[in-house]
Amino acid sequence: MSLNWIAPAQRIQKLPPYVFARLDELKAKAREQGLDLIDLGMGNPDGATPQPVVEAAIEALQNQRNHGYPPFEGTANFRRAITNWYYRRYDVKLDPDSEALPLLGSKEGLAHLAIAYINPGDLVLVPTPAYPAHFRGPVIAGGQVHNLVLKPDNGWLIDLASIPDEVAKKAKILYFNYPSNPTAATAPREFFEEIVAFARKYEILLVHDLCYAELAFDGYQPTSLLEIPGAKDISVEFHTMSKTYNMAGWRVGFVVGNRHIIQGLRTLKTNLDYGIFAALQTAAETALQLPDSYLQEVQQRYRTRRDFLIKGLADLGWQIPKTKATMYIWVPCPAKIGSTDFALDVLQQTGVVVTPGNAFGVGGEGYVRISLIAECERLGEALHRFKQAGIHY
Repeated sequence: MSLNWIAPAQRIQKLPPYVFARLDELKAKAREQGLDLIDLGMGNPDGATPQPVVEAAIEALQNQRNHGYPPFEGTANFRRAITNWYYRRYDVKLDPDSEALPLLGSKEGLAHLAIAYINPGDLVLVPTPAYPAHFRGPVIAGGQVHNLVLKPDNGWLIDLASIPDEVAKKAKILYFNYPSNPTAATAPREFFEEIVAFARKYEILLVHDLCYAELAFDGYQPTSLLEIPGAKDISVEFHTMSKTYNMAGWRVGFVVGNRHIIQGLRTLKTNLDYGIFAALQTAAETALQLPDSYLQEVQQRYRTRRDFLIKGLADLGWQIPKTKATMYIWVPCPAKIGSTDFALDVLQQTGVVVTPGNAFGVGGEGYVRISLIAECERLGEALHRFKQAGIHY
């Protein structure tokens, strides 16, 4: 019996294909053709989860008390670990009982926050390019997305002065992300002060994605939105265990900030999921308590790869400024080549996977994102293939 008469909801039909799912299809076909893929597409860290975290998970897994449903709001120990981490890193004091909520990864929380707070037709301000969950969540919720187009000559920072007054007055939420995925841009503390003042003036909820907070280099220390006086009155901040701690597949993240906003998200989640397996929360708690020496090793690893790849791209004609944070390099496409076509050409000619910039919204057209998720030996092989194939800027 045909099911053609069963149509998906309009919220699904409005979504364009998710580029990473499409890339997975193309990668599978390339492997079938025998290509040796060098996958620098997704932000999927290479290497193992730290051994102390794995051991904590194994021990917690063997404890039968962890086998039942976890508390909806997360375990008390993990919430305390989150708030202690914030105090240690940013000197920000948070109440673990009401101002921190564990999530099934930050992507889940970002999208569900949109569903919890956006009514059909609500205006949402979203930078472009941006992490897809920042604009797809509002679309799923029925919101009206107003693109804030970021530009390289402004350091990929949001130009708050360019937002029309009538738009700002209608806006309900503003999503943003520094250090940025995909551009690797960073924002000075003064920017965070300006965006808090802007949001307070227009009564806009701020949603900041801080998932690259610890992948910072050369003495740079990213700012937490919650460091800014008055920010907690109007904002929440998301973080993930995926990047710094090589826990992408574990699906653990958290949100902190205004207790009333977090309560709204918690209420939605109590109707959708039962939270994170308690054994994984124990592992994540262990990760947040790792010594700074571990963090320094991670930073050194990505800094070395950053320097190697930027130098190699320079030999092919790309002049990429040194990034201060994240695990990405944001690379302009050669003239007159769109980002999708360029990414496909690179894949077909070299077996190297990069992400087309338009996957991150209209503002990403003309760029590709390269993830620093391989050792320098493999990055060198990717550069060699570029040279052999005549790929240059």
